[in-house]
Amino acid sequence: MTVEEKIGQLCCPLGWEMYTKTKEGVVPSQLYKEQMSKSPIGSYWAVLRADPWTQKTLETGLNPELAAEALNALQKYAVEETRLGIPVLFAEECPHGHMAIGTTVFPTSLAQASTWNEELMYRMGEVIALEARLQGANIGYGPVLDIAREPRWSRMEETFGEDPVLTSVLGVSFMKGMQGKAQNDGKQLFSTLKHFAAYGVPESGHNGGRANVGMRQLFAEYLPPFRKAVEAGAGTIMTSYNSIDGIPCTANKYLLDDVLRNQWGFNGFVYSDLTSIEGIVGSHVAKDNKEAAVLALKAGVDMDLGGNAYGKNLQQALAEGMLTEADLDKAVARVLRLKFRMGLFENPYVSPELARKQVRSATHKELAREVAREGTVLLKNVGVLPLNKKIKSIAVIGPNADMMYNQLGDYTAPQERSEIVTVLDGIRNAVSPSTKVTYVKGCAIRDVKNSDIPAAVKAAKEAEVAVLVVGGSSARDFKTKYIGTGAATVSADEDQVLSDMDCGEGFDRSTLHLLGDQEKLIEAVAATGTPLVIIYVQGRPLNMNLASEQAQALLTCWYPGEQGGAAMADILFGDYNPAGRLPVSVPRSEGQLPVFYSQGRQRDYVEEKGTPLYAFGYGLSYTKFDYSGLKLEKGEKKDDLQTVTCTVTNVGERDGEEVVQLYIQDKVASVSQPPILLKAFRRIHLQKGESRIVTFTLREEDLSIYNMEMKQVVEPGDFKVMVGAASNDIRLEGEFTL
Repeated sequence: MTVEEKIGQLCCPLGWEMYTKTKEGVVPSQLYKEQMSKSPIGSYWAVLRADPWTQKTLETGLNPELAAEALNALQKYAVEETRLGIPVLFAEECPHGHMAIGTTVFPTSLAQASTWNEELMYRMGEVIALEARLQGANIGYGPVLDIAREPRWSRMEETFGEDPVLTSVLGVSFMKGMQGKAQNDGKQLFSTLKHFAAYGVPESGHNGGRANVGMRQLFAEYLPPFRKAVEAGAGTIMTSYNSIDGIPCTANKYLLDDVLRNQWGFNGFVYSDLTSIEGIVGSHVAKDNKEAAVLALKAGVDMDLGGNAYGKNLQQALAEGMLTEADLDKAVARVLRLKFRMGLFENPYVSPELARKQVRSATHKELAREVAREGTVLLKNVGVLPLNKKIKSIAVIGPNADMMYNQLGDYTAPQERSEIVTVLDGIRNAVSPSTKVTYVKGCAIRDVKNSDIPAAVKAAKEAEVAVLVVGGSSARDFKTKYIGTGAATVSADEDQVLSDMDCGEGFDRSTLHLLGDQEKLIEAVAATGTPLVIIYVQGRPLNMNLASEQAQALLTCWYPGEQGGAAMADILFGDYNPAGRLPVSVPRSEGQLPVFYSQGRQRDYVEEKGTPLYAFGYGLSYTKFDYSGLKLEKGEKKDDLQTVTCTVTNVGERDGEEVVQLYIQDKVASVSQPPILLKAFRRIHLQKGESRIVTFTLREEDLSIYNMEMKQVVEPGDFKVMVGAASNDIRLEGEFTL
């Protein structure tokens, strides 16, 4: 390979301008041909992406069949029209479904995390990978494994929440589902883990802000999900925009080379995040993009997402002796290795007909509904739920009751309205024909120019129950402006009608209160005296104080995806007994931040309690469960240090599911340890009156700490065991000594 060809393999330009739709079909664009003729490109990102940033709509974008034709055409050109015929790796966004037109839109990651269901995440990962692979993609960006403890941050919706064990178990299962046992079977993708590292705790909540973490906390709390995923065979990893202790993560050789590759044994390749190599200059760690490109490559970044820093600078840097050809060869080999593992040299094409038949199949849509059901958390219920389907009248109110894109989350392509079930749709589909369903929007998420709270009050007064759907939105519109990374920018134009978007990449918040007139709407509807059910559709834990006080029932479904309304109706009318559990703490106010369960019980403030409004792991059911018979025994196998056994019984009147949670406390250690740490969990189904013995095994890794020398060790001593239904609802306690 020539130097130019090697550098081309390390570039991953933006992809949506690489095809042209014609009457005869989809063909490579002139821009694609020009880029491939200069130095054939190794990877393209988001060829099939459609959203306001790309300006691809339902009309100008591609359905699954045409998408497969497009990537086949691009692949054919790479294989047949370039000197070496090296196929391209097509990378697509896949955090909660393939971000393309006509695909299944699953709930976003906070909702996924609320399922606490490892097996369900595996099945979801399989489907997401299949839909993207059928259209010709080879790499799926996701899951996001960042530990998120800053709800003001705009990207919290993309994470599995605040805990490393929950994130590790669910995120790795998602990744395994995407990758399968082999990636050359036409069904699987290579996963891209995002974002390495400590991206979910930005200073002041600003996206990309520096992470103020110590090395022990980094290794004990923020890196474990990535380590687990690497041990399970993750194909690729993406760096993050932030810096840690003054070093931009895209230039951090210690993390990318010493830790990721040498200590953990990672054998895939590393993407930069979009333009994060140029961001090294913005961090004042490099004087120009050439120096930044050299720093990134030598640190261990193999693929430049954006394609400018490497493509424009590496050849000159090589000529000037800033790097060696061996540096290039190391990165190129990593990229080519995955192409061989994908089987692209033998079989670079896909079947457009299979894409047409299998993408967003009825089975896939039903799975999206299942994830949405299991990911909905019931936070309060004072005798109002479940509702009777033969109820005479229901008022459905609120800005998120019938706004399809508000329930889909960020990283969502345009979708046909007929494929999306809103809460209003779900309720109308569930009730008897004689039930009167009245819908009043009441207000928008942010804008206050067109609020009609009196109409909402009238509807509530005339109904037997009011279902009020509030919260936030990550829905982008075609008026929103974007910076080069694709993050949205907040408009300061006071004359325009504000979009609903208050979350999603680039929309960081300074408060967590409901925006616009939403709290006025809650107060007014609650004042009618009509039984009130409030549902939060949201991408971060917003302030729920008023709703918790005023509503008889309160739920959050986060962004529940395309089948969210059907799932909510299943729960509201008792066809499904909710069992979702919070993956994050819900704060009482911004003044508590950061607030996360492993801090333990915090002292009260002058103005309010120190505890969160709703705790990590919390969630209600329509039935009740009893815990008994805690047993602690020494493990039988060498690595099994302790087994924990208890009996869980459904003592209520309905069949249901319980999420049994195991926490520990290392009572005395050589370095300070959190007072409570999740170590295992199990979601189980119990018929009414049924009992089940649940057994957990604690291994060396579960009881290890990073000592004063930063060595991961298990120290002898006393350990407290806590088993319960939430981090603040411990039912059984015991102790053992190592």
